[in-house]
Amino acid sequence: MTAPRRRRASWVSYLLLVLLAAIWSSSFMVIKVTVVTLPPLTLTAVRLLVAAVMLAVVLGMTSERLPRGGRVWAMCVLIGFFGNALPFTLIGWGETQIASSQAAILMAVMPLATVLLAHFFSDGERATRYGLTGIAIGFGGVVVLMGPSALHGTGSDIWHQLAVSGGAVSYAVSAVIARNLPPSSVLGRSVAVMMCATAMMLPAALLIDQPLGLTPASEAIWGAVYLGVLPTGIATLIYFRLIGAEGAGFFSYINYLIPVMGVFWGASLLAERVSLQAVLALVMILSGLFVANYRPKRDRHANA
Repeated sequence: MTAPRRRRASWVSYLLLVLLAAIWSSSFMVIKVTVVTLPPLTLTAVRLLVAAVMLAVVLGMTSERLPRGGRVWAMCVLIGFFGNALPFTLIGWGETQIASSQAAILMAVMPLATVLLAHFFSDGERATRYGLTGIAIGFGGVVVLMGPSALHGTGSDIWHQLAVSGGAVSYAVSAVIARNLPPSSVLGRSVAVMMCATAMMLPAALLIDQPLGLTPASEAIWGAVYLGVLPTGIATLIYFRLIGAEGAGFFSYINYLIPVMGVFWGASLLAERVSLQAVLALVMILSGLFVANYRPKRDRHANA
């Protein structure tokens, strides 16, 4: 018996997917401008605080509630650290030295890292030969992007590039942890994650950066608010809408859009030069992502 064909995604979902990619990809450009006068730890703390307050207000306007149970909250702490606090800080620090377009390209390894981590730490998610080949191609693209900088005497950038790559891997760790979360309100546990991440970063920023004595530029203040409201807060709500309406498979296409849009924002609004080396790295990483997610027709029919 032939399985029913999955309905086509609505034009609204496609529009929201492009909108979400544009919002998330713009964060690299805004971070680049903001970290000039606002330290990465403080930027992360402000961004998380704004998003936590915003999502808590939305939660209060709905019938959904915060999760219950020690196990769920323990996992929210881990996701808050690996999915928000750590990567936001690493990416912010990385962009103090590297272009926002480079950061966007490096972040494209996140889904590839997820495939690799899921292979070892998630039951029933063993990587196929296509997955492993895609990972190799994608990480080859990272080597293309990072290698010459280290070889030509500009090795100081390599640590900032590695920091952004570490942020991508941190997101992947968070994704694997999130797959094992017990059932609960999606909005509720997202607020819980933001609360946990904010509770980690506020004391760290106050202790290390002493932000009350800082005099950031006005664009840095507005940049931090923008990052909290749009790429962290509103983007989370759009994410809920897309996952609920179309599922994770449709949503995964955003991984192809974000690095391309991130390069576009940096080149068009910050006048960043996009080298042939960066374009080649982007093509390799996106090709690796395509190969890693490729499924032969016989496999698709077997799972229909």
